[in-house]
Amino acid sequence: MTPSPLSAARTFTLSDFDFELPPELIAQHPAPERSSSRLLDGTGSPPVDRIFRELPELLQPGDLMVFNDTRVMNARLFGEKTTGGKLELLIERVLGGNQVAAHMRVSKKPEVGATVSLVSAPGSNDHVSATLLGRWPDAQGPLFRFVLSNDAGDTPFAIMARHGHVPLPPYITHTDSSEDAQRYQTVFAKNTGAVAAPTAALHFDEALLAAIDAKGVQRAHVTLHVGAGTFQPVKTENLAEHQMHSEWFEVPAATQQAIADCRARGGRIIAVGTTSVRALESWALTGQATGDTRIFITPGFEFKLVDGLITNFHLPKSSLMMLVSALAGFDTIRKLYDHAIEQRYRFFSYGDAMLLTRQTSALR
Repeated sequence: MTPSPLSAARTFTLSDFDFELPPELIAQHPAPERSSSRLLDGTGSPPVDRIFRELPELLQPGDLMVFNDTRVMNARLFGEKTTGGKLELLIERVLGGNQVAAHMRVSKKPEVGATVSLVSAPGSNDHVSATLLGRWPDAQGPLFRFVLSNDAGDTPFAIMARHGHVPLPPYITHTDSSEDAQRYQTVFAKNTGAVAAPTAALHFDEALLAAIDAKGVQRAHVTLHVGAGTFQPVKTENLAEHQMHSEWFEVPAATQQAIADCRARGGRIIAVGTTSVRALESWALTGQATGDTRIFITPGFEFKLVDGLITNFHLPKSSLMMLVSALAGFDTIRKLYDHAIEQRYRFFSYGDAMLLTRQTSALR
């Protein structure tokens, strides 16, 4: 999808979205409590340093918050070829008929038709295997199509739930643990299908949600199954040449009505996370409430729904850096990131968050 430019006054390239981040600011573990993380209030100047549980103070009765209710799969599976070579699968999508589309890490790719044995959960005698059918979505596709099977004839979802590992991002260096099984999942996760968490929503606990309700703020949900492509940096200096990854989304009828009601009463639509933005603006742009989206939001994009955004701090040169710059303004985001680094905020999935409002012109 091609964004509608607001102005031709400023042209951005990939290098504009690069920045130096001290490695020690990459959060390796979540805050002790979900809502005890830090919140950078970027809605005014200068920005204000807060704690996330103070968020209700920044909301207004009649606002609508839109959350992504996707549930992260235990999508990482380890295995071994018949030759003894080690293999790792990251399940990106369940296709039906026990078929999955997966990323594969292996020294030498097995032949089509080959079956590999997957490591079962500790203490389990269940035999789990994956048979390679080819590439996906076509013969030149970036993913591989497998049939997952086990002794019980379970679905891929059940196999992953029992034998898979939490698909922690590449910048988190420890192996997954019981802490990750709980904390790399939102408290309202419902629809299974993501390989990465909608991380802005990780800061919400039941007490904070109750405080938001008490403020008179409405809540609604979309589903967008976050793919591994969310961690991939943009590699083309000319942003127009970037091929955006595809993710499945749905904006339910109840959420569509909640948005219409919010607009009618003059409230603000505040997206929780960039994935909620992608779902909402995909629907607004195409009129399609469900399906796959490749929406690529860069400065100059004309937002149709989202007025505000709660988001974590993102990777340099990522499409998410471009999205937040499109919403809040490029110069604003650079100043907020400089402030966050100076004040030692924690970055990325397990890191801290910020609150942004949409600028009338994101090219200023």
